[in-house]
Amino acid sequence: MSEPAVRPKVSIWRTVKAVAWSFVGLRARGAYEEDIKNLSPVHIIVAGLVGVVLFVGVLVLLVNWMVAR
Repeated sequence: MSEPAVRPKVSIWRTVKAVAWSFVGLRARGAYEEDIKNLSPVHIIVAGLVGVVLFVGVLVLLVNWMVAR
């Protein structure tokens, strides 16, 4: 019997970095394909949702600050 493929352990920082670059839209094709092989889809979804919440929160605070002036 063959051994099941083991994914290399990837840090949270690498997942956050990959999601941040994806938000900006600056991902090299090779880096994207490497991320697909190594990163967990669940980690990517969670990091993406946290990123969206932070982005919207910063926008709301910025608009409130600008309107209050």
